[in-house]
Amino acid sequence: MKNYYKVMLGRGSQFADDAKANGYFSAGFLRDIDLTNKFHENWREFNKVMISLWLKQNPDKTRIGAGLACGQLWTSMYGIKVGDIVLSPTGQGSGSLMVGEVLGDYEFYKDNDLQHRRKIDWFTTINRDQMSEALKHSSGGITTVIDLTKYREELELLIEHPGVQIKTNDDTIEDPSVFALEKHLEDFLVHNWAHTDLGKKYDIFTLDGEVVGQQYPSDTGPIDILAVRKDKKEILVIELKRGRISDVVVGQIQRYMGYVKDELAEKEQKVSGIIIGLEDDLRLRRALSVTQNIKFMTYEVKFKLNNK
Repeated sequence: MKNYYKVMLGRGSQFADDAKANGYFSAGFLRDIDLTNKFHENWREFNKVMISLWLKQNPDKTRIGAGLACGQLWTSMYGIKVGDIVLSPTGQGSGSLMVGEVLGDYEFYKDNDLQHRRKIDWFTTINRDQMSEALKHSSGGITTVIDLTKYREELELLIEHPGVQIKTNDDTIEDPSVFALEKHLEDFLVHNWAHTDLGKKYDIFTLDGEVVGQQYPSDTGPIDILAVRKDKKEILVIELKRGRISDVVVGQIQRYMGYVKDELAEKEQKVSGIIIGLEDDLRLRRALSVTQNIKFMTYEVKFKLNNK
């Protein structure tokens, strides 16, 4: 069965045209290292070897950046299999994604700016405007690789009928009206981070000047927001409730925090979590009362009309 992934072809999709013309997709991490026969079946084993090499090439970066880079390199060049489907934005702000089928395994191009490559047949394009809100949200991150396989049915329909408008249901959502409101909250928090109370103490994780702490990939799904305390002593995992069932949200953030603790945190770094929702939730507070290092916060929406 085919799996589906979104990949970025350079910052701002700068290599999209060349990749389409020459039938490839690529990853730019770990320069001048031929990875042929170096991929482990488990990405964690690959990371154990490659993180130290990445940090040697990028001595000013953190283990969070190293884990992200090496994990995405493994996924794009090995975890994605021949026959899987890859989607990639055609250009920054274009709203279109080209779609291709992976044709070959990893190849190393020593004398090229993009050294790590896979052959692919780019066969069509689709428009993000036709996607469900959930798929738009999941496919909107700027990280190099995002697994979209859980949207397989929707993507297959979009690829076969690119003009169709699709709506999907999620049985973990108990309040659709709140979900509709909170789909915008994540972007609002990220764009206005410096003006929030959280922004006074934490920075959203960035890599090479770009925010990659929004929808940060983990082995159990994307983390809504990943932030680091300004003194680097704590990593913060933020999960938005989005109208979902309390038990689902608590379990999800615990899995994310476990991933961060095991794979990203330095030896002395603490890992904490915050769940953000629209209103007080007794069930959520009961669950968190016996859970360490996770807080619950609510937000307030204000609307004002001014005379002109």
